[in-house]
Amino acid sequence: MRILVGVKRVIDYAVKVRVAADKKGVELNNVKHSMNPFCEIAVEEAVRLKEKKFATEIVAVSVGTKQAQETLRTALAMGVDRGIHVETALRADQELQPLAVAKMLAKLVDKEKAGLVILGKQSIDGDNAQTAPMLAALLGWPQATFAAGVEPVDENKALKVERETDTGSEVLKVNLPAVLSTDLRLNTPRYATIPNIMKAKKKPMELLSPEKLGVDVTPKTSVVSMAEPGKRKAGIMVESVDELLDKLKNEAKVL
Repeated sequence: MRILVGVKRVIDYAVKVRVAADKKGVELNNVKHSMNPFCEIAVEEAVRLKEKKFATEIVAVSVGTKQAQETLRTALAMGVDRGIHVETALRADQELQPLAVAKMLAKLVDKEKAGLVILGKQSIDGDNAQTAPMLAALLGWPQATFAAGVEPVDENKALKVERETDTGSEVLKVNLPAVLSTDLRLNTPRYATIPNIMKAKKKPMELLSPEKLGVDVTPKTSVVSMAEPGKRKAGIMVESVDELLDKLKNEAKVL
């Protein structure tokens, strides 16, 4: 079986983002980028499933600018067999929107005859968490989101998935083919070793475009303006409960 795994290039999680001068988004120039942390977990889980003989091939897909190929090479160094880059000049954090990405992934699922799609539950730039559910709907496949545990069952014809919810965790059995989105507790991604990084340079990478896939990626929404959050005022010390109550009542007006 073939696994399709999505990877996205985002501003590195350790970078302090800044609003751009035009107030239309965050500054991307001269800023460190890396693979979305949830996508790293998705890649790791795909590699582990292949190591368990659950899958025969892993194909990583990234949609974005030319620099997204660096992110694909990282996935290849982690153990992915080959990559597909859908190149577009649209900003991945704003203009390249979940529905368009889901439509392109659906086309690639059909092209590659994939039996399982693994995506990060969300990207840390847009925080939409929409691509995986939209893809499942487009394909008509079952889905298991926010996966914190995955185990093949029924002779690799289904997956037992532990997923995190607001009230705890639940365990689902999902028949294949299916769409899976990964949460932080699922695994700890491996580091790409130097030999594997060198080998990744020789692994195949296919270059496509949204037009070739027949998908319209025109943004449906746009950012009007963006601003940094206001600075929080420093707290004050009070000498007694009576003084605290007085300030809450007369200054903060919350009592």
